[in-house]
This record gives sequence, C-alpha cells and structure tokens, in this order.
Amino acid sequence: MKFVVFGAHRRVGLWHGDEICDVAGMTAKYLQEKQNEKQPLPMADALTPPDLEAFIEGGDRALDTVRKAQEYLFGGAASKAGVDGEKITFDARTMNLYAPKPRRGRVGFCGGNFPAHAAAMAVNRGATDKPADDPRKMVRERGFWGSWKIEREAQGPNGKVKYPNGVTRFDYEGELAIVIGKQIKNIKEKDAKAAIWGVTLFTDWSARDFPPNKMNLNFARGKNFDNCYSLGPCIVVGEVDAYNAQIETFVNGARRQNFNTSEMAFSFGEFLEHLTFGLTMYPGDILASGTDRKSTRLNSSHIPLSRM
Repeated sequence: MKFVVFGAHRRVGLWHGDEICDVAGMTAKYLQEKQNEKQPLPMADALTPPDLEAFIEGGDRALDTVRKAQEYLFGGAASKAGVDGEKITFDARTMNLYAPKPRRGRVGFCGGNFPAHAAAMAVNRGATDKPADDPRKMVRERGFWGSWKIEREAQGPNGKVKYPNGVTRFDYEGELAIVIGKQIKNIKEKDAKAAIWGVTLFTDWSARDFPPNKMNLNFARGKNFDNCYSLGPCIVVGEVDAYNAQIETFVNGARRQNFNTSEMAFSFGEFLEHLTFGLTMYPGDILASGTDRKSTRLNSSHIPLSRM
C-alpha cells in the first residue's frame, strides 16, 4: 500500500492506481455499509486517523482496516461516495501532495555509508591520495557517522528548494528512508526490521560551500538550512524491502544515480541498534540510507526526482 498526505487539511490518503482515496472516508463507508456501524465517522477516525502520525501509531490494526476498506470500495461497493454522499476518491494527477512526514517525526541520515561514495569523498577532501583497496572495510573501521535534519518541514513532490544564502555548490543526494512504526529503545539489529513501518524517498540537500566557505559539520550547518530535505511522494508499506531496494535519481530527465540499499556498509538494522542505545525512537521517526556516487553536482534549480 502507498500512503500520501493530501489536500487542504493534509489528510492521509491511499494511492490506488490513478486515484487518491481518503483513508478515513473509505473506512467510514466500509464500517457503515458492511459492519452496520451506527457512528461510522468517529469510529473511522479512531481506527484509521486522518493524521499521518496517529495513523502510523495505529499499527497493524489500522493497516488491516484499510485493506478491508480498500477491498470493499473497489470490489463490492455500489458507489465511491462517502457516508454522507461526499467525495472520497480523487484524481491522483490533480491532487496536491505534501511530504509524508509525521508532525513530530525526527529525521536522521546515515553519512558516508556507501563504500564507493565514501572512498571517493575521502580522496576529494584530501584524507588520502588514492581510493581504498577495500572501501567497505574502510567505512566499517571508521564507524557510524551521520546527523539529524532539524528543519521541521520537508519539501514534498514538485516542491521548490532555494539555494541557501551565499551557496554556489548546492548538492543533491537521492536516498531511501525508513519510517519507524513502533517505539524502540536499545533494539538489537536482528529485531530492527520488525520496527520498520514503511519506506519513502529522501533527497538530502547539501550546501558544500556554506559559510565559512566550506562545509562545516559543527552543528551540521552544511546539512541544515531552510528546505534542506525532500520526502515522498508516498510511504510504501509492505511492498518494498528496505534492505534490498533499487534507487535511481534523475536531474532534468537524466539519470544521475543508480544503486541498491543492499550495498550499505552498515545496514538499517545496525544503525538502529547504534542510534537507539539509550535513545528512544518513536513511530514516525525517519532514517535515510545515505547515498552512492553521483555523476555530477546539481547545476540548476530543478529538484531531482528519485524513484524505486
């Protein structure tokens, strides 16, 4: 299933074919027409909340309810109208989609986590004069590295990202991000996969020459500025293996990246074990994979599109 945030009230929608379905609206229809529920609207809001964060917190019960409502709406319902005759399905091509980010969700990213990319970066910054013989070993010996994105709002599909003040070397990194589905702390790598609710696409924007004239990782300034990351267009649940997902990044129609998350030096599970040691992560928190090598830096104001 593919979930989006859409419309003026930023409600949770289900992306079904060419349509966006209001999740709470179709659940209410299912409850009234198939379960004879007398209060379908408040019950639907409780089972499948229209707010993304609350919906994720609903866990398997919310997802199971959506599956049943989806099967009924597209398989047995006499119409696609809501319980009061309102419209609950919309043309996906005309809907305004927002970044699928829970309101309080924290966003972190794995840094230098693809061996080839990390080795090339080491050469570029002068840490070594030649590529490592075993880039994966180099990354794992270096240890975990990453940062947090402190910007509250993510850019969504077709969003506009402006160059930060004084920046001329504005860089993009297409990545896969996992969305956490349950509260976790001190989790072990072997148990981490069960904590992943879904996956989405993440574009990490980097200011390579952010003042003072170079990328300064004190407070991660080169990674944190207004509109410093993009998400979406949807969160995919139950259809993509986060540990083995193919990612492509396009800039103005040209493919700039093509890699697989199986190539990560540290897996999502290893990162979650590392991050949750003494730190609680909550439903809706997001962790991005890091990225592999790119062909060229961004030289226009267009946002690259990533896809799985």
